[in-house]
Amino acid sequence: MKNIIELDQVGMVYETGSGSVEALRDIRLTVREGEFISLVGPSGCGKSTLLRVTAGLRPMTSGSVVVDGVSVTKPIQKVGMVFQSAVLLKWRSILDNVLLPAELAGLNPRKYRDRARELLELVGLGDFTRKSPNELSGGMQQRAALCRALLLDPPLLLMDEPFGALDAMTRDDMNLELLRVWGETGGQEGRKTILFVTHSIPEAVFLADRVVVMSPRPGRIAEIVDVGLPRPRSMETRATPEFGQYTLDIYDTLTGGQAKSDETPRQAIA
Repeated sequence: MKNIIELDQVGMVYETGSGSVEALRDIRLTVREGEFISLVGPSGCGKSTLLRVTAGLRPMTSGSVVVDGVSVTKPIQKVGMVFQSAVLLKWRSILDNVLLPAELAGLNPRKYRDRARELLELVGLGDFTRKSPNELSGGMQQRAALCRALLLDPPLLLMDEPFGALDAMTRDDMNLELLRVWGETGGQEGRKTILFVTHSIPEAVFLADRVVVMSPRPGRIAEIVDVGLPRPRSMETRATPEFGQYTLDIYDTLTGGQAKSDETPRQAIA
């Protein structure tokens, strides 16, 4: 599979009234087409900034970003973004919210109505096209936001803690829904490439082919973990020793060995 994202020595420095803040330093990452990558790290380490730099929404201060063979110097069009909040326009119906990217791109939204309805059917919202956002639960709103991001069929999907505000059961349901929409049960060909930011280590492991672990600010890549868990994944996957070991290893990287240092006291007590 070809590389769709290439980040080479990417750095990002913010200028503020009180001085400079270095958000990212020397980020080097290559993402293959159809790959699911999770980004985890402490708050403020630059995960969201990295998504915005990749999409061309923030200019980097050093290094280079290439998406689908083209250097990123301005906002790119072939990308869908999903944020922690669904950000649906409350005065528009769910169907009209999903059609918004076509309008913003200067396209005729009528030509995309069938696709919008198909996407809403795919995520179980086929009976809610005429509803307003405040008539839907938080999980249903996030499903609609995902449909909106997929409307123009972008090859790249950037997701910034999209399920962070949901309750645990709804979050688990959305994880499974995302994998289904991504096409987990099929081959890698034809899948979207996904960069997924999360603070949840179990969520990162459950979803991803690889987990990129970032250091505290300035954000750097501390480790990249290949997740060898078989697909398709299910809630039973989380109960396996392999899943637990991946989760523990990443936690250990983030905490500087805290998990291992805690083992001896627990064993002594036992």
